[in-house]
Amino acid sequence: MLDLFGDEDTLALAEAHRTLPGRFGAGARDREGVLSGLAALSREAGVGALGVVLGSGFEGVPDLIADIAAHHRLLGAGPGAVAILKDPFRFAALCARLAIPHPAISAGPVADRGVWLVKRAGGCGGSHIRLSATGHAAPGHYLQARMPGTACALNFLSDGRGIAVLALTEQWQSPSPTRPFRYAGALVRGRDEAGPVAAHIVADIAGAVDRLVAATGLSGLASADLLVEGERWWLLEINPRPGATLDVLDRRPTPLLIQHIEAALGRMPSIEALPMDATGAEICYAARTCAAVPPLDWPDHVHDRPRAGSSVARDAPFCTVTASGPDAAAVKRELRARTQRIRALLEETENSHEFQHDRPEPQRPGGPAGREPRR
Repeated sequence: MLDLFGDEDTLALAEAHRTLPGRFGAGARDREGVLSGLAALSREAGVGALGVVLGSGFEGVPDLIADIAAHHRLLGAGPGAVAILKDPFRFAALCARLAIPHPAISAGPVADRGVWLVKRAGGCGGSHIRLSATGHAAPGHYLQARMPGTACALNFLSDGRGIAVLALTEQWQSPSPTRPFRYAGALVRGRDEAGPVAAHIVADIAGAVDRLVAATGLSGLASADLLVEGERWWLLEINPRPGATLDVLDRRPTPLLIQHIEAALGRMPSIEALPMDATGAEICYAARTCAAVPPLDWPDHVHDRPRAGSSVARDAPFCTVTASGPDAAAVKRELRARTQRIRALLEETENSHEFQHDRPEPQRPGGPAGREPRR
């Protein structure tokens, strides 16, 4: 496993791990760090290495994906598909050619700046999106017309020729003073619960995504971000990789990562029925800077757990909570409650440690825990 964080649950599951330098959402990757880290992990895995599955953060660097593909088998979207899908102007032109509703985009300047958003090309997570203040787009950014509607995503497997729909997830945001469109969480409704989008609209969206896959050769697990308002909908972008909804979607008998690999190798797996209950996941953002995360008694429903001793900046992702329930409303209530309990647990543990540190203690052998920033 090669990532920026080295979370507790990641380290518990991974046979080997390397930590990358950098900051999540920065839009760039350390090429040499990525390639050397993958090479080291590949040597450790030996003949058992199947390939490389890329997560978020590579959308803006298809040339780096090509470098990775030159040394390892890619299990997912190739550099050509990513280059088309994540270049905003090439993507908009492809949507127009395939008659897929897509918001207008511009490099600027635009006259009515109040109806435009500024986005970073290849950005992810929503933290890079701003309201346009000037009507201009800085280098590496573009303007996209702001559209109405409810945010959702069509999650699917693709084999380079077509798609198999996994679920339509509902999404919501957690605005901060500097990141008004910051991603918060997503959920899948229960099997017998009425969906948020009419079935014929979902079918139209799936048909459009199927055409995009056939045109680009996209393969593996991916998602299509959408805005839906009544009978109208707009495709915002394609996320050509496993994403934040993996915890929500991975509830069928066959692990979703296995199905991702099968689809990436050109063998579309059969899609099993979803469980009866609704399920959701939400990011718990840090309410304040935590210079050194104390040892916490983490509940089982918490994932992406920062290591004790690591630092988490204010408004950065602290962890992810998950919940299931009979319907979407119950899941959202439980996610909110669990997020609050995590914040309370952190405050209670920090206060307890501060009280203990007020008392003199003998020096213990060994240095302090590594305080690698969670970025």
